[in-house]
Amino acid sequence: KSGGLVAFPTETVYGLGAVVFFPEAVARIFEVKGRPRFDPLIVHIASPETVFSLWQRLPSRVEVLMEKFWPGPLTLVLPKKETVPDIVTAGLPTVAVRMPAHPVALSLIEMTGLPVAAPSANLFGRVSPTSAEEVARDLGNKVDLILDGGSCEWGIESTVILVEEERFFLLRPGALSIEDLETVVGKIEVTHPSPKILAPGMTRKHYAPNLPLYLFEGRAEELLALKLADFAILSPFPLTDNPENLFVLSSRGDFREAASNLFALLRKLENSSFRGIIALPVEKRGLGRAIMDRLKRASSGTVKIEEGRIVFVDK
Repeated sequence: KSGGLVAFPTETVYGLGAVVFFPEAVARIFEVKGRPRFDPLIVHIASPETVFSLWQRLPSRVEVLMEKFWPGPLTLVLPKKETVPDIVTAGLPTVAVRMPAHPVALSLIEMTGLPVAAPSANLFGRVSPTSAEEVARDLGNKVDLILDGGSCEWGIESTVILVEEERFFLLRPGALSIEDLETVVGKIEVTHPSPKILAPGMTRKHYAPNLPLYLFEGRAEELLALKLADFAILSPFPLTDNPENLFVLSSRGDFREAASNLFALLRKLENSSFRGIIALPVEKRGLGRAIMDRLKRASSGTVKIEEGRIVFVDK
């Protein structure tokens, strides 16, 4: 409430928060992260009733989504009230809002008594933090306080849905699958006609580790046969052959476990001696859609095998 920045845990990733109605404090978020001003922020609230101070209206179908999925990893984007500062929304006429499902986050917002604008608590474009230690390594003394709530439950950001009249658009896949959301509101469109950045995580290059990451196009067996010991191979699930440089997101073959381990494993690998990371594709269903979105945006390009040789294709 004195205009400071607080890093805090949520069920998705750690956030870097400032009071929404303090534009100078919100400006510090952009400065600390090195975040471009065209990238809007998500507003975090502790009570559903707070949306009336942020949105112009509350459609009945949106209210149904709130009742079903809040608190939780769902962000909803609707036309904003004039009292919401433009710096929060990157000048857009809409504002993204969610109610986190984490006791520390909710307590912080409740104690503040005001909604809190917060992107992930890391340097812009880098891997999102899922622990307080990762926040400290990225931002250090640039923030006023870091609240340690342990590891994040989901380990991947919220799903972002834009509401326009009676239409629902997926702006960012996340911890809630589009299939689960469609059981409540019907069809959700996966592309929006606007070329603008309408929500966080929509920039072409994002979530990137320090090591170059390439998406593999082909059969895993062909890649393993080349025995590329100087590259880490990232696989969603175990393979028949599991060499030492193979890193598996879920030993149980579970999408939720794979999503929750993704950022933590990328952070681990970027501090390794490998030359780069080659990621095997994930099926685009359920949480697999969110995992592939993060890998694609984190990637430097693709890699394939031609005539027994490995070929890298940069973006």
